[in-house]
Amino acid sequence: MRYLIFILLYSCFSFAQSTLELSISSSPARINPLLATDSASGEVAGWIFNGLVKFDQNGAIIGDLAEKFYFENNTTLIFELRKGVKWHDGKPFGADDVIFTYTMLISPKLLTPYKDDFKSVKAVKKLDEYRVKVTYHKPYFKALSIWMMGVLPKHLWEKEFDPMTSPLNKHPIGTGPYKMAKPFKVNERIVLESNEEYYPHAPYIKKINLHYIGDPSTQFITLQAKELDMGGIDPLQAQRQIDDEFRSHYQLIEQPSFSYTYIGFNLRDPKFQDRRVREAIAYAIDKQEIIDLLFFSHGIACHGPFMPGSDTYPKDFEPKGYRPKQSAVLLKELGYTKEHPLSFEVVTDAGNQTRVYAAQIIQHQLSKVGIEMKIRTMEWQAFLNTVVMPHQFEAVLLGWSLSLIPDAYSIWHSDGDKAGGFNFVGYHNSEVDRLINVSEETIDTKAFGEQYRKIFRLIADDYPYIFLYIPNSITAVNKNIEGIKPALIGIQYNQIDWNKTEAGVEDAK
Repeated sequence: MRYLIFILLYSCFSFAQSTLELSISSSPARINPLLATDSASGEVAGWIFNGLVKFDQNGAIIGDLAEKFYFENNTTLIFELRKGVKWHDGKPFGADDVIFTYTMLISPKLLTPYKDDFKSVKAVKKLDEYRVKVTYHKPYFKALSIWMMGVLPKHLWEKEFDPMTSPLNKHPIGTGPYKMAKPFKVNERIVLESNEEYYPHAPYIKKINLHYIGDPSTQFITLQAKELDMGGIDPLQAQRQIDDEFRSHYQLIEQPSFSYTYIGFNLRDPKFQDRRVREAIAYAIDKQEIIDLLFFSHGIACHGPFMPGSDTYPKDFEPKGYRPKQSAVLLKELGYTKEHPLSFEVVTDAGNQTRVYAAQIIQHQLSKVGIEMKIRTMEWQAFLNTVVMPHQFEAVLLGWSLSLIPDAYSIWHSDGDKAGGFNFVGYHNSEVDRLINVSEETIDTKAFGEQYRKIFRLIADDYPYIFLYIPNSITAVNKNIEGIKPALIGIQYNQIDWNKTEAGVEDAK
């Protein structure tokens, strides 16, 4: 009898359909790594294409299509490609594909913002079938990371006259762990099938269904119905809207997101040119209270411009934190009183309700030390075009993304203080400028990290922004999925190693 049960269980594991049910929030535009500027296109392209290099779970750059890589000198990079890699149509991958992809990227036929990353490239040359040499005009800190860009198959794309409208953007062929079962149609489910010849190994989960669900509330309802294997939920849902049945089916994986929210001061305004004014405001803000109220404690305080846990974040950095008494002392030293309080206006996006609530909490906190903060909300485009970019504000409440390899130039270098520039607060620090200039030509990752940690400390000490919070990303994952190992870069980096046992098998045991 026990032997019969074992045979039945083995059959369940062997013949159950191994399918991952996921959702995407919008329909992809073009599934082409050179053109994927929207999140849905980038997500789907990530399953299908590989770059020459990639991040490992700790954020270090390792080989992908390139088995090895090394710098001959500060401006010459050599890639040694993996042998035996095949495109989804069975054709072999090689150096010609890399050369072709670069040539297409810089071609006037292709309209893509990714061209900018490759401006420092002088030439890309084929040394032999499995070796590529890249030379740069000067040392470039992104010399390696830009080659995370997915590679296209020359034998297919060289036949296409217009890469912007090619059918291959709808039915892409890559080298990645999954391939498309058929060309995708707008707002329809996308079906991905495992690439059984994928070079590390074929994914253990053989099929992925990507369901188009544009509304977050609908996605949550679909999760509750157990029709998805994975999906993001917000803190309110995590705290108040899921029950024991939901928790019995899903595990919740929580990690800091790749974004932060901040108050930015217009440093051209005489009111904010004294650093002590900005410091006094910072001391009066209780970041943890904001996180507790807005996110039910699902977040962490932000203290600077670079990602916590990354090599650019000083591990021994000690933030000064919430110090309302010290804030009151500074305000008194600066001559502010109850009769003549520090007063300013903060402007934010009316469409982002979380930021509006954050502004209201901060307004209340500042009032406790006698600071008067007024709040103005505006429609996003009007806010951006008439307030932020023309610098017509005292303070703004905004957000920005975090990256494993940050580029401080556009936001923090003095050169960015110009019409349309991202340094719209007008931050100037000659030492920060110098360090950014040096780091731009630093290819040694350790030296780059050291320079950026210095930049972090200088910016944090200057208070051009008050860095507020990094909300957590909360992902509900079907407990039948095994092999998930959360890491700095997220949870999907090792997806090909995931297994999915089918519902009912565990009960049968």
